[in-house]
Amino acid sequence: MRLRLATWNINSVRLRLDLVERFVRAENPDILCLQEIKCQEAQFPRAAFEAMGFPFAAVTGQKGYHGVATLSKVPLAGTGRLDLCGDNHARHVSVMLAEGASISKPLTLHNFYVPAGGDIPDPGVNDKFRHKLDFLDALTNWSGAHKAKSKNRMILVGDLNVAPLETDVWSHKQLLKVVSHTPPETERMAQALASHEWIDVMRRHVPPEEKLFTWWSYRNRDWRASNRGRRLDHVWMTPALDGAATSMRVLDQTRDWERTSDHVPVIVDLEID
Repeated sequence: MRLRLATWNINSVRLRLDLVERFVRAENPDILCLQEIKCQEAQFPRAAFEAMGFPFAAVTGQKGYHGVATLSKVPLAGTGRLDLCGDNHARHVSVMLAEGASISKPLTLHNFYVPAGGDIPDPGVNDKFRHKLDFLDALTNWSGAHKAKSKNRMILVGDLNVAPLETDVWSHKQLLKVVSHTPPETERMAQALASHEWIDVMRRHVPPEEKLFTWWSYRNRDWRASNRGRRLDHVWMTPALDGAATSMRVLDQTRDWERTSDHVPVIVDLEID
């Protein structure tokens, strides 16, 4: 089965629905994972996505904040959601592709939006940062609790709000004390990856020594010239899917679009048995 998977923090799906439509027309993804949809489930524009060719949807919404949605052209066998910190934030949704004519074994796709963490990287004075660290710890515990690591077929995508490698930020030294690249965050992301032997798909296609960004601040007027980016968006796969990702692209051209998100989409092409 050939599958094109895209993930994008859209920063308000209703505000930027025209940009999503433009992206879908150009890239034709089979499954589209969105983060920060910023609307309740009843307000999600399902009809517009059906018109784009996505008859299947799994949405976890929240008024004004957070929210994730997975849109699919491929039939879904089931959906789910996690509340890792027990705070009722809409930060996860999962879908399962069932066994059948297209794939030989079930596959589960997890779509996450990890807390941003605020501005001060001190959990003692910043509750948002403490929440982020707790969320990453809970993510590691959840991931590590899955048995049969060599057999589980899972993909995890989303805005994980951590730039783990030195080359995932424009300046490692200058961002060591900036939320998203601090040691407490990067160490926890490494633990999360190790907890299920996840494969960092993006770094399989772009060597770790090369710069790789998916986010540029709105504060940078000429973002491309300054290129002060970070890799906050990720695609992970379990070992059972090793080799399934045949290509990966970061669509940084969308950052030039009018009224766009500060994140850009990531596309992975897959061949799945």
